Amino acid sequence: MLINEVEHLVGLSKKSIRFYEESGLLTPKRNSENDYRVYDLEDVDRLKKIKFLRELDVPVNEIKKIIHRELTLQECMKDRIFKVEQLEHNLQKVKEMCKEIADGNTTLEEMDMTSFCQDMNILNKEGFTMRKGNNNHAKKILGALLSSLVFLSLFLFLIGVITYFQMTEIDKMPWFLYFFLIIVLGFPIVGIVINFIKRVKEIRGGEEDEASKY
Repeated sequence: MLINEVEHLVGLSKKSIRFYEESGLLTPKRNSENDYRVYDLEDVDRLKKIKFLRELDVPVNEIKKIIHRELTLQECMKDRIFKVEQLEHNLQKVKEMCKEIADGNTTLEEMDMTSFCQDMNILNKEGFTMRKGNNNHAKKILGALLSSLVFLSLFLFLIGVITYFQMTEIDKMPWFLYFFLIIVLGFPIVGIVINFIKRVKEIRGGEEDEASKY
């Protein structure tokens, strides 16, 4: 089967599937006639397991070690248990701080930050934070839009210049050549628009943020 079918069966994007291939977690066969990747049921099963382990926050390098028998699944899960227990412990500390503040019935101005800051600094040193990364999709889309507009402006400017001279100069180029140039310059414009739409879908679909999970 081809990557489109695998994408549907597993629920992973093409970008994710290819990332796992590049990372050595998956080695699909190649069609000798067109060099397309060809996936079998074993590949689909491998991807489902990779997806599950990633949902457990197992790093890609650890999954690779499991696949290559450098780390057992049991060792990996024990490490996960330890980290989950550490997370539970840290969340309990946060819960206790919140409860103490709620029960204290104080205003923001009256709150004594000494002990709270000490506890929070300890948690931060352990790498724990309650703040989630801010994936500002609007800024990414704006950046993609601006870069697309730059290239669009360039090609539209060239079309405008050619059209201006074609319409105003007495010594015109043959019309078939004019239309040929317009069509040739129109292809990149269509490509830019299509790529922009695909990029917006990737950003909104979270694919742009996936790299941060690896």
